[in-house]
Amino acid sequence: MDDRASELKRRVGAAAAELVEDGMVVGLGTGSTADCMIDSLGVRVQAGLRCIGIPSSVRSGERARALGIEIGSFASHPEIDLTIDGADEVERGTLNLVKGLGGALLREKIVAAASRRMVVVADQGKLVDRLGEHTPVPVEVSSFGWEAAALRLGRLGARVSPRRDRQGGLFVTDGGNMILDCAFGPIEDAAGAEAAIRAIVGVFESGLFVGRATLALVAGPGGIVRYEAG
Repeated sequence: MDDRASELKRRVGAAAAELVEDGMVVGLGTGSTADCMIDSLGVRVQAGLRCIGIPSSVRSGERARALGIEIGSFASHPEIDLTIDGADEVERGTLNLVKGLGGALLREKIVAAASRRMVVVADQGKLVDRLGEHTPVPVEVSSFGWEAAALRLGRLGARVSPRRDRQGGLFVTDGGNMILDCAFGPIEDAAGAEAAIRAIVGVFESGLFVGRATLALVAGPGGIVRYEAG
């Protein structure tokens, strides 16, 4: 990541962390921009802010604990006041998202679904007119029978590739599942695609987040722009 992109992520992460109010239960997203938000939130906690974090991945939980952020669970906090997370694509106007290139999409969607509000943090390069323009849609599937799920995803029009880890083996999520990266190209009906993917036996969730985000903070050279779902 170049210095300019890193600076944009830091700026938008810090702006999002300012949305956290004292006493909130906060969903902590996963990814490089979410990491910047967690870092800024840690600074606020060290200065006296009280909040409880519900992390969407092992990685985010470890980062938050190291910064002194109290970590809770759904057992004691089944509802979340505010989730702040990054995205791989943000659709203009709707704020529908593609998420999951970091490998945490199932847990991220569980956290988002439990939240009263979801705020997305991104740089302007993530804005698209249609989801799927630049990135595949990650789909989290059972490791048992993933080949059958891949066949059915292909019948929906996707070019399907099982995700690999750095050693060349099949990527395994925090939940012990696999991810199939599905290149659909520009998606005209994101809600329909989300429903069709979810209907496949063996699929846990897709990286299509439709109707989840209420606000996006998008960083660019001119500053941070707020986008609300229309």
